[in-house]
Amino acid sequence: METVTDITQLRPDLDLDDPRTGLKLAAERLSIVRYVFLVQIEDGIASASQRASLEYADAVLIGWPDADSKEVVDLGDDQLKVVREHMALMEQYIRRFSQMEREGDVDGMTDTLIRITERVAEVRGLYQPGFPLPTFAEIRRVVQEEWDEDMGRIDPDGDVNPTADQIERETEQEDHEAAAEAGRQDGGKDGARR
Repeated sequence: METVTDITQLRPDLDLDDPRTGLKLAAERLSIVRYVFLVQIEDGIASASQRASLEYADAVLIGWPDADSKEVVDLGDDQLKVVREHMALMEQYIRRFSQMEREGDVDGMTDTLIRITERVAEVRGLYQPGFPLPTFAEIRRVVQEEWDEDMGRIDPDGDVNPTADQIERETEQEDHEAAAEAGRQDGGKDGARR
């Protein structure tokens, strides 16, 4: 038999009757998921999509208001219902994210972090309607430009995504040059022996 613990026992700081509690919970949940994602990708070079999803979460969390801030508005019953719907979707995505973490599916985690962030952005937009929230597409475009620039520094020829044919031609050319060099070295040895 499963024991269900009352949330107020786990989180005595939460006032479930406060209509602004959703604002606090949304930020906390996204912050935790964002951190878990960061830990997953920090060992390697993050792809453009991984960077973009992380920066999108950062952009939504930046300057997060306190519940009693003047920038935060009181919501009506219909708006609170929408907040609950977004929070429920967010929690579904968080469960998927956790499963993907266990499976080591970083690409899935990347996509799911975007979905979680979108839900949190919707919640913030309801509570703080004057705050200019960026879209993922806007963040992705900027990050892709930065990524391309960074990769251009690594590969100054600008061939960030070479095709298989290009790679094969380059490999054949390098093999041919290496064989020619080996032939020259062997030729010099043969000439010295004579």
